[in-house]
Amino acid sequence: MSNVIIIGGGPAGMIAGISAAKSGNKVTILEKMNSCGKKLLITGKGRCNITNSTDLNGFIENTPNNGKFLYGALNNFNNKDIINLLEKEGVKTKAERGGRIFPVSDKSIDVLEVLIKILKKLNVKILTNTKVEKIIIREGKVEGVKIANTNKEQIKSELKADKIILATGGKSYPVTGSTGDGYKMAEELGHTVTKIKPSLVPLTSKDIVCAKLQGLSLRNIAIELKNEDKIIYKDFGEMLFTHYGVSGPVILSSSAYLIRYKNTENLLKNNNIKLHIDLKPALTEEKLDLRILRDFEEVKNKEFKNSLSKLLPQKLIPVVIEKTGINPYKRINEITKQERQKIITILKNFEIIINGVRPIEEAIITSGGISIKEINPKTMESKLIKGLYFAGEIIDVDSLTGGFNLQIAWSTGYTAGMN
Repeated sequence: MSNVIIIGGGPAGMIAGISAAKSGNKVTILEKMNSCGKKLLITGKGRCNITNSTDLNGFIENTPNNGKFLYGALNNFNNKDIINLLEKEGVKTKAERGGRIFPVSDKSIDVLEVLIKILKKLNVKILTNTKVEKIIIREGKVEGVKIANTNKEQIKSELKADKIILATGGKSYPVTGSTGDGYKMAEELGHTVTKIKPSLVPLTSKDIVCAKLQGLSLRNIAIELKNEDKIIYKDFGEMLFTHYGVSGPVILSSSAYLIRYKNTENLLKNNNIKLHIDLKPALTEEKLDLRILRDFEEVKNKEFKNSLSKLLPQKLIPVVIEKTGINPYKRINEITKQERQKIITILKNFEIIINGVRPIEEAIITSGGISIKEINPKTMESKLIKGLYFAGEIIDVDSLTGGFNLQIAWSTGYTAGMN
């Protein structure tokens, strides 16, 4: 029986605790916040997107950053395993659009409570308000941790350990405790931390259109994020206009590719990155023209500004009209074929210049972290220090939206704990 200390009580830390305790170890979780799982509570807009129903290859494909590193961990503990673990304890799940798996109750607290319940059943000790200052190493092997008790005296104390799992999360959502402490600890031990960037983050634009459309949510649209003619990312689904730019599922996923694109910062600075939105992806230009003609026939004596309500959300109409350059007061029966073509072009290619991404504090996930070259993918153990393991967002692996990132936490955490 080993004495295992887990630094961080998020999803990866908690599942690592369950796995390590099931393997017969004495386990202690050290969490610097006043409770475990604060970030878990806000995932999936508070509904907790537990995992995704796709297969192993689907997970790898949806992990643009070092996906292949996960083969071993996903084989050890996959989407079915986390669903079974929760359902056995009474948290029923359901599948939604894109294979996203949620608790039937739509409450992330239900998932958190079950994990805490299992940990208690397995006699895992949880110490909250306990900040780890340093991992103690002797002769290339872990020996314990130095902790700062968060009482007034700040008494330094040491806890012994045979094995340590570092699961402190990334730098996104610092209010939940993800403040990058783990990177510092790992670097002090000689580990390489790759460049930390925000991922699954809204995009910014100076385009006045975004402010005009603030709060408008669009469904069933297609997007292409492009650098001139080169497509960086394309997707179909939902998006949202905000006062600073654009957000929503397809936009967040596009950011994971944008941050990895070569020379991104310069391209953004020089207005070379454009978002192209197809507002009517189900219709070809010809079919869209027929549809517009049908709508126009019904309102042929009205002004152009009153003719698009069947085709577009009310908020979008004045913006589209302005982009076409057609006089809004022009009668429908006076609109030419060329002007109709302008309308079609705007609807099929509504363009916005992107000039950046929101700060890391607003990102769903952190891209970058402990270099995978220094971690054994079969066990999650450090290749540099014996008895040190990594789990979750601290590792340089991240995915798109859809439950993939939480599965990384479950799979890497479980793997670290069982080893």
